[in-house]
This record gives sequence, C-alpha cells and structure tokens, in this order.
Amino acid sequence: MDSQCDNCINCEYDSEYDEYYCGVSLDMDEAESFMLGKTKSCPFYRPGDEYTIVRKQN
Repeated sequence: MDSQCDNCINCEYDSEYDEYYCGVSLDMDEAESFMLGKTKSCPFYRPGDEYTIVRKQN
C-alpha cells in the first residue's frame, strides 16, 4: 500500500542517495505535531505528479 508521500507532488528524487524525499520543509511546530502523531497527514500534501502543471496548460 502506498503512503500519502508516494504520490505527493512535493516528492523529489535525490540521485546521490537514490531515494525520494519531501521537498517541503516543515517548521519546528509543524514537524513536532507531525512526529508526535497530532497531525495525521502532511499539511502540504498535494496529489499529482510532474505532469500536473503541464496538463493544466494544455
């Protein structure tokens, strides 16, 4: 089962480490809330992929 991060538009690939990571940084309060489980989902989650913007332009 894919996690919410697997299909997020903010997910970026790092070729040096050969892995994906979230390109949006949380501030300290948001990170603490997310890590402690107070927030169940990422506040910056946006479904899509790198072609989402291109589809809107056409």
